Amino acid sequence: MTLRVVLADDDVLLRVGLAGLLERSGFEVVGQAGDGSALIELVRAEEPDLVVVDIRMPPTQTTEGLDAARQIREELPSTGILVLSAHAEVEHAVELLASGQRIGYLLKSRVTDVAEFVETLERIAKGASVVDPALVQELVIARRREDPLDVLSEREREVLGLMAEGRSNAGIARRLWVTEGTVEKHVRHILTKLGLPETDETHRRVLAVITFLEAR
Repeated sequence: MTLRVVLADDDVLLRVGLAGLLERSGFEVVGQAGDGSALIELVRAEEPDLVVVDIRMPPTQTTEGLDAARQIREELPSTGILVLSAHAEVEHAVELLASGQRIGYLLKSRVTDVAEFVETLERIAKGASVVDPALVQELVIARRREDPLDVLSEREREVLGLMAEGRSNAGIARRLWVTEGTVEKHVRHILTKLGLPETDETHRRVLAVITFLEAR
């Protein structure tokens, strides 16, 4: 099924270029906006599968995109949202992930890797939460003194870090050269050790990733 996408960025050249890239990759771009207000109205009218929005837009170039994403999530929770940013901003990323499934935070530089960008959008549409690897690295460097992840083994931390990048169990298995069953066992141990409530498995993964981000 073709995924319907709305794009929002005040940089017209970037927006048009991104629209062309997505259309060539099999997506249907159903609308484009240059500011947060226009984006919200467009999403209400089109109810797309995905929204790709720049975090900073007119009039103040601060968090208009993030604010619009937050409102879209409240009104249309089933719509996937990918927020693009020129820089890794930890606080914004954590806030986004806390809003649930079908959410992503990616640096604009990642758009140049077309295959990876398309895969990211598809994963978000299917319910994943995706965090840019550069942000994960920044969080690792800015490690906090008290670490709730101390209960995890080195391998479990590695698996959780890859989960935070938005990788599926199959993707983690390929990265670590282990079986998918082995990864599933690690994930179960991670969720249990972090004391996450027995709810929807995908939601627990999101909570685990949030714990990882907040602890780094």
